[in-house]
Amino acid sequence: MRDTATTALIVDDDEAICHMLAPVFSREGFNVVTAGDGKEGLEAFRRHHPTIVLLDIRMPRMNGLEALKAIIEIDPKATVILMTAFAEVGTAVQAMRDGAFDYVIKPFDLDEIRLLVRRALEINTMRADIVSLRRELSERYGSEGILTDNARMIELRDTINKVARSQATVLVHGESGTGKELVAAAIHYGSPRSEGPFVRVNCAAIPEGLLESEFFGHEKGAFTGAVSRRRGRFEQAEHGTLFLDEIGEMPRELQVKLLRVLQEREFERVGGESTIRTDVRVVVATNRDLEAMVREGTFRQDLFFRLNVVSLKTIPLRERPEDIQLLANHFLERFCAENTVTIRGFDDAAMECLLAYSWPGNVRELANAVERAVIMCTTPVILVENLPESVAQGRAPLTDPMTMPGADDIRPLREMVGRFEAHIIEMALAQNDGNRARTALQLGISRRALQYKLQDYSIS
Repeated sequence: MRDTATTALIVDDDEAICHMLAPVFSREGFNVVTAGDGKEGLEAFRRHHPTIVLLDIRMPRMNGLEALKAIIEIDPKATVILMTAFAEVGTAVQAMRDGAFDYVIKPFDLDEIRLLVRRALEINTMRADIVSLRRELSERYGSEGILTDNARMIELRDTINKVARSQATVLVHGESGTGKELVAAAIHYGSPRSEGPFVRVNCAAIPEGLLESEFFGHEKGAFTGAVSRRRGRFEQAEHGTLFLDEIGEMPRELQVKLLRVLQEREFERVGGESTIRTDVRVVVATNRDLEAMVREGTFRQDLFFRLNVVSLKTIPLRERPEDIQLLANHFLERFCAENTVTIRGFDDAAMECLLAYSWPGNVRELANAVERAVIMCTTPVILVENLPESVAQGRAPLTDPMTMPGADDIRPLREMVGRFEAHIIEMALAQNDGNRARTALQLGISRRALQYKLQDYSIS
């Protein structure tokens, strides 16, 4: 039985069929409407907006196929099940291509009808859920989901709305933690491709030897371990958006193949011979200077030009201080919900610490700081002691080599050097999204040396 009464429309010129089916649908919780031919059925459809329609094919005045076409024109999502004789199966199959949900062959079993109707309703429910989820995703990840009171960020949000409507390739660049993936998602969910998939790939997180297979897929037996055919990210993102994060980490050999896909809209799987056409929008992101990499010869100039059709720059959190409190309160609400706790807000002193800190890790670092504070907090409001030590102490990032402590801040030299070194390592980790191999490379030390220092300074 259904919780809410909905309408079933039965259209057949054989009254015996209508009388047989009506009580079946009534017991399933439907209000039942019957009609004796296609014209009557069409008028009943306009008047009652039924959830499901059972429609005979052979009827006087207007046959079932004509009625189906008219119903689909009124409501392309209408659920219509055709009733047909065995000799008309080919016609019924064609009708399914034209919009019918399914067909049953007369004489039919009533249990078959019940199962078919229940399956149709389940699919309708799933479709409604998908629409609802897509609307929720659009609201959460669309441009309106970018929280800001900053004029430059509002301008960026407006630009995202304009860019989203196009099919152009987009390059998003900016510091780590500034929301490049959020911008990419906003472009996708604000675009005509929003009903398609949004596929994310971190180019730095995939071993170099597997990158080509990851992007383009592979055929069975293409290499050791390829035990079956695998669809690559381009195929997975068909009719949607493929987001390539950290594009600056892509090897030059793969850059050539990516360029070809962007230009020709086609590729082959690893180990395959057939060419696959692709309909995918590409959005890429980086925290590196691609133009400098082009000059150094580590990034292809032709690929850079192809990617840089539209360029969007994200803004560091230190340059949008008016957003710190807004974002902190947003993250507080989110993490309280996730951890099932109630915290009213931030103590004034704690908020002052948040506002005074310059956030080298940007919005990601702020989110992590608030999450930690929520976990550590045992009072109705978040206190200074709940914040990470670097935020609570207001340690400014040492981007200016001339920054010196005041006379009151002098400590033993070893302690001062240790604090300086620890903060530099924290900054480098934030800039490299926690990737220790790249952090060690940037700092000019071995990975093992970095590991020792992380342990010495209790940096997680």
